[in-house]
Amino acid sequence: MRHVPDEDEKQSREDRTPEDRAPELDERTGRSAAAARMQHQAAWVDQQIRVAMAKGEFDDLPGAGKPIKDLGSQHDPDWWLKKLVEREQITGVLPPSLALRKEDAELDDRLDTLNVEAEVRRELEDFNSRVIAARYQLPEGPPLITMPRDVEEAVAQWRERRTALRARRADAARATPAPEQRRRRRRWWRR
Repeated sequence: MRHVPDEDEKQSREDRTPEDRAPELDERTGRSAAAARMQHQAAWVDQQIRVAMAKGEFDDLPGAGKPIKDLGSQHDPDWWLKKLVEREQITGVLPPSLALRKEDAELDDRLDTLNVEAEVRRELEDFNSRVIAARYQLPEGPPLITMPRDVEEAVAQWRERRTALRARRADAARATPAPEQRRRRRRWWRR
């Protein structure tokens, strides 16, 4: 149950002078109680570290005896965020305009992995719808310069690349000599 101060308590708080608001002092030591608790906590932490060192818990830590990376470089307030992105290999945190630009550059390679024309059309229509939706949003980051793709033209280019790839594979298969017929090895019990 919470204590609700009455009017007398409120008035007595307001009437305090700055000397009355000073932290309570310990009668024995003359220091504030909070300072004594902090000193006790620091001593306890030091004791825990000494016990762990005696047990050898700090002996085989990774990086022991090696210099700390990037210690001498200039201060970067976002160092922890950059390390997190690097360590966790986080991708996809680009502004929408840059993400669409990057996707546009990689779109032909992604289309070349598809085998059916309907999938290629669906992928192109999805890309175009995201580009158009990004044009109607408030810009975040650099301006959007990516244009929607012409679906028919992109499908025709996909067909040409696919035909050229098939022709290259067929030429490579013809140029590679067929493996020699293996001599049939006779088993020792059939001699």
